[in-house]
Amino acid sequence: MARAGILTPHRGPRREYRFGFQDLVLLRSARTLLDASVPRRRVNRALRQLVRQLPAGRTASQIRLMVEGCTIVAHDGDAAWRTDDGQLVMDFVTPGTVSVEPLSPPGVTAEDAESWYQHGLDLEPFDVPGAKRAYREAIARNPEHAGAHVNYGRLVQHESPTTAINHYRQALEADPRHATAAFNLGTALEATAETTLAIAAYRQSLSLNPALADAHYNLSLLYQQTGHKLASLVHLKRYRELTS
Repeated sequence: MARAGILTPHRGPRREYRFGFQDLVLLRSARTLLDASVPRRRVNRALRQLVRQLPAGRTASQIRLMVEGCTIVAHDGDAAWRTDDGQLVMDFVTPGTVSVEPLSPPGVTAEDAESWYQHGLDLEPFDVPGAKRAYREAIARNPEHAGAHVNYGRLVQHESPTTAINHYRQALEADPRHATAAFNLGTALEATAETTLAIAAYRQSLSLNPALADAHYNLSLLYQQTGHKLASLVHLKRYRELTS
């Protein structure tokens, strides 16, 4: 993050980084987003945008970043905005609001797993629990619906990585060429410290889609951690090529 210009540490007498309070706040925000299974590239982009979008007189330590559906939202008191485009987010929830079960997608039939899957996609931005239920319905009607397995796994990964791993593996059994399922499997295995299996999953995702930049980045970090420095540099170089 320092090399990417997101943090602004000073240099000590031996050229070591010396982080200030604001840097530590941004690192804490980054950790929160990573723990919510947000890809590192999106985290870096969100933090860069946050620094640019800070209201006058406000500092990063006063802003909270939260993952809401598929969006990273910055909260400053009663104000909230999306970090990717600065669009304000309006909160229409009032104390009298009560939760209700989501309606079935229009025209759904007992066998129509795809309709439930599409319904889940529609719900994700504003109703994650409802999206989870929709994906579960899709899986119940078609246990081989790879997309429903992947999306449900992604939504539950933070709270239960092992559940996510199970769904990603079922997705790959249903569709062995599902690159996203393989990549997500790698992130979940990494979260459970299954480094060797995570490396294998990332490699599988790249065999299916060599242009997955985040897979190259994650592999680079894991190879560095396991002492495979040359392999780490190869994947880091490819990541930079894809994201430049």
